[in-house]
Amino acid sequence: MLPWVGGAADPGRVHTEGRLARAAIEEAREHVAALLGARNREVVFTSGATEAINAAVWGAGERGAHVVCPAVEHSAVRDASARLDVTVVGVDRAGRVDPDELLGAVRADTALVHLQWGNHEVGTVQPVADVVARCRERGVLVHIDAAQATGHAPIAFDELGADLVSVSAHKFGGPQGVGALLVRRGLRLRPLLVGGEQERARRAGMENVSAIAGFGAACAVLADGALEREAAAARRLTARALAAATEINGVTAYGDPDDRLPHLVCFGVDGVEAEPVLLGLDQAGVAVHSGSACSSESLEPSPVLEAMGVDAERSVRVSVGWSTTDADIDAFCEAVPSVIDRLRSLR
Repeated sequence: MLPWVGGAADPGRVHTEGRLARAAIEEAREHVAALLGARNREVVFTSGATEAINAAVWGAGERGAHVVCPAVEHSAVRDASARLDVTVVGVDRAGRVDPDELLGAVRADTALVHLQWGNHEVGTVQPVADVVARCRERGVLVHIDAAQATGHAPIAFDELGADLVSVSAHKFGGPQGVGALLVRRGLRLRPLLVGGEQERARRAGMENVSAIAGFGAACAVLADGALEREAAAARRLTARALAAATEINGVTAYGDPDDRLPHLVCFGVDGVEAEPVLLGLDQAGVAVHSGSACSSESLEPSPVLEAMGVDAERSVRVSVGWSTTDADIDAFCEAVPSVIDRLRSLR
């Protein structure tokens, strides 16, 4: 990224500096497309998954006034869809959507069906291949939010057959503020951002060359089997963390323990709200998160956990990344019993 920070020329210009910037963008596009099993021309760079999701909903909106949205989708998906007529579909206790129920909500005026690849709070993987195939049979567009899965699970966009897929670089070690919307070849959508011809007139605005270059570099690192190796390592680490937590009385795992994204797990703690657990672990040098209202910018409990029918105020989410070590998990496994025991003793 460094050669382009503060010094990138306009990639739309024909002078040497502009052509060099254009070459950096197109090289990054090749790496992103290769990681996601897409064609180069199907990759539209955005400022992140949130913009990509809004672009998908906005673009599909001219095809109909109705959207189908599972209750466990990310807030970006839910809020963007709420601008249209939206049908919300429930999930089971593991957070998984029933394809029959999802497709049963499709109407004649349905513009788009959403389905995340894997849940961002509990990790449960959704039946994306089945849903995509059935949406294609019905002739309705389908958008897959793969922001949490990209860089952690193999994704083959063209093989999957989805119309739209949103991704974000920072979820797997790339820079913040850049992502992409994959748009199936031949699909024409009205652009969310207008005012320029960038990204083949699909997303106006000066390209963030340094961030795009970093996005491409992060994708390149995961080539040649590296993604599978990282995913296996992440699954081993999160399995250790979950085992240590659920050995404690009154701690329950949330989500599917097996068919899940490899890099995150979630559990509930009886008798103690999430915020003091998070603060206690933070004091021990362990950073975790929660789906409860106390740990987010929202004032409402996690709609994901509420849709699953579990206690949204007592959840703890543990996630790992490319830099996480066994020593990090050792620190969590040592800290979590003492933190929970100390908090329970204060009741």
